Amino acid sequence: MPRKAKEKSTQKRNKIRIKLRAYDHRIIDVSTRQILDILSRYGVEIAGPIPLPTKIEKITVNRATFVHKDSREQFEIRIHRRILDIFNPTPEVIEALQKVSLPAGVDIEIKTAA
Repeated sequence: MPRKAKEKSTQKRNKIRIKLRAYDHRIIDVSTRQILDILSRYGVEIAGPIPLPTKIEKITVNRATFVHKDSREQFEIRIHRRILDIFNPTPEVIEALQKVSLPAGVDIEIKTAA
């Protein structure tokens, strides 16, 4: 058994990592499905989508302008994140990823690693 693991570790695998960020979880789910549909046409090995923890930024402000320090209001921004890994991509896959049009509000970051 360890022999197979050793053989597997010596093989180099090209990988593309796609990171998606959005404020609305419905939009990010739609865009991940859209990317997965494109990748399934090419039959590429995919890991994900992996949901990362939601980042919550809270901002506290005073309600009153001068007095009433104890009266405060909180606002929050939730940033939802997903990761997709594509193993051994072909040039056609890379070209299709560059042409994909995602909904407004979705931030995409594509990195390659060897």
